[in-house]
Amino acid sequence: MAGRYRKSRMWAPEGFFECEGLGLRWLAGARASGGPRVVDVFGWGADHLDIERVSSCAPTPLAAHDFGVALAHMHDAGASCFGAAPDGYEGTCYFGPLQDPVPMDRGDWPDAVSYFGEGRLLPMVELGVRRGELSAADVDLTRRVVEALPDLMGRAASDRPARVHGDLWSGNVMWSDDSGACEAVLIDPAAHGGHREEDLAMLHLFGMPFLDEILDGYESAHPLKAGWRDRLTLWQLYPIAGHCVFFGGGYVSEYRSMCRSLL
Repeated sequence: MAGRYRKSRMWAPEGFFECEGLGLRWLAGARASGGPRVVDVFGWGADHLDIERVSSCAPTPLAAHDFGVALAHMHDAGASCFGAAPDGYEGTCYFGPLQDPVPMDRGDWPDAVSYFGEGRLLPMVELGVRRGELSAADVDLTRRVVEALPDLMGRAASDRPARVHGDLWSGNVMWSDDSGACEAVLIDPAAHGGHREEDLAMLHLFGMPFLDEILDGYESAHPLKAGWRDRLTLWQLYPIAGHCVFFGGGYVSEYRSMCRSLL
């Protein structure tokens, strides 16, 4: 039996570890149709999550390409709607670091534009205002971006809901050779029904080894809509707004610059 690792935090928000555990299982459900490996979940409580302990290795170009293919298949597994929680979860969803996760709105948005504007960007920026990191002017700036979303998304606005990891920066992609060959293993999701370009934008945000190979693999399994590279900044607005909430500082000016670059 695989070794176990306990992720824990006293006084975690209600449902936090249940949401993560069910999110991991939901993502892992795509494995049957070619999705990536996801850490096994053994159980959870109010203050902990017990998962598989994964040994790490250095990534390889082949493993990165294979991960891209698998990620496309995971996205293709879909979700019931934009804003859907992982199957079986009825509580509040969360986004952010273990020490300071914030609520991530659930909903049943009819399209990617309303989901991203109403369900993600504006709630995060308004939280930043309540925490004193962002201002009313930032809400106005964000509303201008939201009004422009139909044009900014272009053809990607017609995409169906994807089964997304939701926090797919490089630190949440482990590389392991436990199975005998190097492969990607997903951890620490904010899983939900979203847009496939969200995860791809997160992979670009803080650097990712063999990113070109990942993208080549992805497009071999699911070609992306024209102009997707031009939309990376758009999808990165949400995590950067989150970093304004969590950390403030230079992320505030970065968020403002990103918004202005889109207008």
